Amino acid sequence: MKKYLAELVGTFVLTFLGCGAAVSLGCDTAHIAGTPAVVGTALAFGLAVVAMAYTIGGISGCHINPAITLGCFLTKRINFKDCAMYMVFQVIGAILAGCLLCYMYGCDSSLGANNLQNLEEIGKGQVSVTTGLVAEIVLTALFVLVVLGTTAKANLGTGNFAGLAIGLSLVLIHLVGIHFTGTSVNPARSIGPAIFAGGEAGVEALKNLWIFIVGPFVGGALAAIIWKIVEPCNKDAE
Repeated sequence: MKKYLAELVGTFVLTFLGCGAAVSLGCDTAHIAGTPAVVGTALAFGLAVVAMAYTIGGISGCHINPAITLGCFLTKRINFKDCAMYMVFQVIGAILAGCLLCYMYGCDSSLGANNLQNLEEIGKGQVSVTTGLVAEIVLTALFVLVVLGTTAKANLGTGNFAGLAIGLSLVLIHLVGIHFTGTSVNPARSIGPAIFAGGEAGVEALKNLWIFIVGPFVGGALAAIIWKIVEPCNKDAE
């Protein structure tokens, strides 16, 4: 049970700090945010992952993301029971974070909920469903691939620096993805704020929530397939 609770706590911290930073820095709208807001939000999510990796990594592996959990299940690192329970507790943690964000910032805010962004400032208009879905699939696949690679026992001892590598990769993922979808790559992180977001932004967040569930899960599965192809065998690692 401790590892499930660790996943709850870790996902709560990631969602609360990451989405809280997005709201505080003004990266919480359906329009392009300024560079400081984008960079600050990206760093917040990445640093939250680094902090949690070295806090609960030894307890649960610090997935704090259903897409990562799916990737680990498909690569046979965890069993089905743990996969299901991790996802349940991750979502609970994100929902608790969304509730606290609503209390602190007010539910009239979009609370950092993911949505298809408006790129009118650069003459592109609203991001399409297809573009948003592709962005989430590709970005999640890249992120989960980093997780699978850096935590693999056969990958020449990279695990000592896994937390740092994963956190920094999430910063890069956000720098690319914020202008398209606000960057999810994590269904739990998307579900929590979307439930409590108010006004038109909240309605749109719930309407498009499926993108931020389907996209990351497809990306996580794709990463598992890629890793199984390139994974070094034990003999080579020796």
